[in-house]
Amino acid sequence: MPKNDILQKAEEYMKLKYRFELTEDEAEGGYVISYPDLIGCMPSGETIEEAVKNGEDARREWFIAALECGMEIPKH
Repeated sequence: MPKNDILQKAEEYMKLKYRFELTEDEAEGGYVISYPDLIGCMPSGETIEEAVKNGEDARREWFIAALECGMEIPKH
């Protein structure tokens, strides 16, 4: 799939709602987000706001990598 098509498709997936869990990282400080449907997508941040922003960036990159590898992406 051409890079432009991958980026466009990733943006389509970004419009979908994916459940995430936010937990406090007691060992290292800050917060960690995990997306149960997006295996391995676990961004973090010093604050809740930073973790959520990083979550959006990580989710986009996860979609791009999954599309490049031909992985199936759950749709919601």
